[in-house]
Amino acid sequence: MADELTQERLADLRREFASIDGDGDGFISETELRAHFPDLPVEAIGELDRVADVDADGRFSFEEFVRLTGRD
Repeated sequence: MADELTQERLADLRREFASIDGDGDGFISETELRAHFPDLPVEAIGELDRVADVDADGRFSFEEFVRLTGRD
């Protein structure tokens, strides 16, 4: 997963993840996504769940976040 990413890019992703993870539990919930991106359409959240939430637990781990956003 993170092997291909530079340390700088990985650090940027950690900061971005932390800024969305409002309660600091290490996961991004739908509530946190909505709070951080209030104009995000419901369909976009559903698509994120379908594409990125690989373990289907209803939240995004840092690893799932990197898989989704780590591509340049």
